Amino acid sequence: MAIDEKVQAVLNKTVLRYRGPGGAIAVVKDGEVIGQRVWGFADLDQRIPMTAQTQIPICSITKQFVCALLIDLERNPTPTLAAKGDVRKQLSDHLAEILSPELTSDGELTIDRLCDMQSGMRDYWAMTTLWGSKPDDEFLIARDCGPLLARTKSFMFQPGTEYSYCNVNFHVLARIIERATGESLAKLLEKRILRPAGMSTAFLCPNTAHHPPPCVGYEGDEQHGFTAAVNRMEWSGDAGLVASLADMIEYEKYLDRCYADPQSWYHTAIAAPKFKDGTPAKYRYGLDHADIAGVNTIGHGGALRGYRLHRRHAPRERLSVVVMSNSDFGAFGPNMEILHELLGIPKPVASTVQPAADWVGAFLDQDTQLSIVITKGARDGEVAIRYDGSAEPIKLSAPNHGKSDSMVATIDGDFLSIHRVVDNRILSARRIVPKESILKGTSFQGVYHCAEIESTFHCIGEDGMLYGAFDGYLGQGIATPMKYLGDDVWVLTCPRGLDAPAPGDWTVVFSRDEHDAIQGFTIGCWLARKVDYVKRA
Repeated sequence: MAIDEKVQAVLNKTVLRYRGPGGAIAVVKDGEVIGQRVWGFADLDQRIPMTAQTQIPICSITKQFVCALLIDLERNPTPTLAAKGDVRKQLSDHLAEILSPELTSDGELTIDRLCDMQSGMRDYWAMTTLWGSKPDDEFLIARDCGPLLARTKSFMFQPGTEYSYCNVNFHVLARIIERATGESLAKLLEKRILRPAGMSTAFLCPNTAHHPPPCVGYEGDEQHGFTAAVNRMEWSGDAGLVASLADMIEYEKYLDRCYADPQSWYHTAIAAPKFKDGTPAKYRYGLDHADIAGVNTIGHGGALRGYRLHRRHAPRERLSVVVMSNSDFGAFGPNMEILHELLGIPKPVASTVQPAADWVGAFLDQDTQLSIVITKGARDGEVAIRYDGSAEPIKLSAPNHGKSDSMVATIDGDFLSIHRVVDNRILSARRIVPKESILKGTSFQGVYHCAEIESTFHCIGEDGMLYGAFDGYLGQGIATPMKYLGDDVWVLTCPRGLDAPAPGDWTVVFSRDEHDAIQGFTIGCWLARKVDYVKRA
């Protein structure tokens, strides 16, 4: 293994910036490792060091492995599949069996749209909050996924028209594969993908409470201390694989070889994605596409409470970077920084444009019914837009106009327009303004019910200090503070959930009847939108 001193210096600098309990990074160039750094501890309490052989849950990076398996099964079907003829039709038939007729009857929801995050379904880890789950609860596939799918009866948008990250897509894909083949996902992945890729210790471990020792995932930070994260949910397909840095290095070498073969599954998976109308998309077959200063990169992140990972491949440059951490520190940022340095991409020049005063405030998008909160940016010439769970900096090219990698935004007085390029979605939002009369004169308190998903919401409190709590088939959720944004729009915070990152803020938009009395609300977050509740009492 020839280690490049310049590359190693870059990795050493990254470690000093992101520290944490422990981590592992590797850089693969032209099919060989040219830099590697492992630091810290897999287990702080037992003082067990992190190593390149330490097995870590790779979470949503699993999705691309499921898609690789799907392609391989179509090209090289098992005897059972081959005996029944058209493999894609068999898979599609099982899709119709698993999901409700409301979702599958018109044929618009397809296998490909599941793989490409264009299904229009709501993310089930977000929805568990509305079904009464607590952050540390147990969630089991055999017990809890059937009721979940039975309560999934409508779309946020028509399949194929937009992008929205949705873990249930890959849960369903995995179940389709198992039903069609009669074999377990674990065995199929091991035989057809993991071992051919040289990943000798990687395996599917669906139950997050049973991850192999010694690695422990940690929540917290150096200021407040690190605490072992509690994970008790089961996932298989949307996540579940466990792998070491050594395994991931072999995988990156394998992808480099696959890219050299035009007939490989990888070439099929990374073909330019599109939406139904032909508009270019950024996600296909469990892989997201990102342009970095003209360099096409393909990869994915992974997250679980106490773990953050990101792998990214620039196929034409034959360059890969893998970042694995057993803490909540994001892995995407350091991965991008390493790629920028190795590709020789200069740091962006700060904008000198001063933002218009109209930017700052809260807005409501009319279609998605989600709030958008804009604040001054951390750097000159920027504003920060919070819509999909985290604040994203927008670099301004004019006082009222700017863009980022994923969106283009314009402010015109009290009206905000955002083109979510990645989502293929246009947000048309109006400013919402707090009104003291609403806080004092309106009774939001009461019990609300959503018949479609069988969920009950309790709005509790007085004098503008409200709390919300959900009841559903998963139990009675915790009471959560609500924050007033303006008009009849509130935010219900959700910083911790079964999955990580949690849904974040839920926008609650109350509605009134002809007598100006509160009659219900629409609730949504970036992962699950437009769920309607009616007031009971």
